[in-house]
Amino acid sequence: MPYHLIRKLGRYAGLSTVDEEMLRQLARASGWVGPRSDLLREGAAPRDVCVILEGWACAYKQLEDGRRQIIAYLMPGDVCSMAAVFPDVINYTTGTLTSVRMAQMSGRALLTTMDRSPRILRAFWLDMLAASAIQREWTASLGFLTARERIAHLLCEIMTRLRAVGLADAEGCFLPLTQEDLGETVGISTVHVNRTLQDLRASGLITLKRQQLAIPDFAALQEVARFDGAYLRPAPTARDADHPASLRSILDPVLGSAVCP
Repeated sequence: MPYHLIRKLGRYAGLSTVDEEMLRQLARASGWVGPRSDLLREGAAPRDVCVILEGWACAYKQLEDGRRQIIAYLMPGDVCSMAAVFPDVINYTTGTLTSVRMAQMSGRALLTTMDRSPRILRAFWLDMLAASAIQREWTASLGFLTARERIAHLLCEIMTRLRAVGLADAEGCFLPLTQEDLGETVGISTVHVNRTLQDLRASGLITLKRQQLAIPDFAALQEVARFDGAYLRPAPTARDADHPASLRSILDPVLGSAVCP
């Protein structure tokens, strides 16, 4: 069932067939949620881990006057929150952008699975490192890239992430984002987003029609965006690969004996 999650985690840690089956057993489908609906609200303390099976969602912060900043995109294979595993109250809201089909994993059961499989533990850890790296790139993008560079960078990142889970090919990918969504991600007005997309189209760098994005020359858009996708591919050091317990020792202060006896 959680095909895209398994594929993504497998890139990080080379999951065995037994690991993959353990993850399948953990996932419980919980049906569809309609577009533009909240999945987790700020201040929640979820006990389960939510996984996106189909559709797109986002994490965002919103002020009382309605102003919103999107802080992450969640695509098939992504985890909405690991608060059930790393106990905490979430300080953001997660909402759907399209209709979304989810699966739930018991936080306690996932901890037990991580205890049984160092590869699954390492894969989730590296996935969280990748999510943190994306946050740093977005922060840097807002700080010093131009509007053209920001949107180009975001499109390169989205395409790279979707290719990694088999949801983009040479023809392009599904992009269900409105211009308002893009503006709330890169910190510019909807009018400025429209002008920037027109500029990228006129330059032959992208085509975007009926929610289908194509990038005819990825290297050219990558150059415009100053995009280096290495941050999307965190890998364990040779020491961690040879000694899984060394990675567990990193988690020990957070998880305690539940995972690291």
